[in-house]
Amino acid sequence: MKIGVLALQGAFREHIEMLRSMDVDAVEVRMPEQLRDLDGLIIPGGESTTIGKIATQYGLIEPIREMVAQGKPVWGTCAGMIVLAKDVGMKQPLVGVMDVQVKRNAFGRQVDSFETNLEIPEITNGGADDSSSRPFHAIFIRAPLMESVGDNVQVLAKLEDGTIVAARQDNLLATSFHPELTSDTRFHKYFVNLANE
Repeated sequence: MKIGVLALQGAFREHIEMLRSMDVDAVEVRMPEQLRDLDGLIIPGGESTTIGKIATQYGLIEPIREMVAQGKPVWGTCAGMIVLAKDVGMKQPLVGVMDVQVKRNAFGRQVDSFETNLEIPEITNGGADDSSSRPFHAIFIRAPLMESVGDNVQVLAKLEDGTIVAARQDNLLATSFHPELTSDTRFHKYFVNLANE
């Protein structure tokens, strides 16, 4: 099992550290040839326009689309969710494979960042112990949200007001928040399980 983390900009180190703490072979990805033998890819938080521009310069956009077409799982967190989305309401370089409409910086500026507990049945149900059934503590930093999702997209988590903050479409996963900034490995385990399938 080998999971890559796009290491162009943003919070890629935290994803690498969390995966390695789970004994997963995790590697930084900066060039297209580094995608070849991966079982999955994480596109981290950061600045989506910058990630998209660098990915375009390095020739990574098409190879990531090919990974998705091959059925390999790709997960976008925060800015990574924007990069995966088909519609972000403005022109910027995107992988553009997930049938979601995303609003950037939906909750405001850095000072409007917040934390909240989320009920996420996909990762909190069916656990063998009490710790796996507890809510997921989610950290939102200048976070985007999903304004709408396609019929083929499964909503995984919403805020109390109904705002969609996590979703899955086949082998694609997207979260508005940053699981890598917590000590909770359940979302990363969920993603690794997708790669194992």
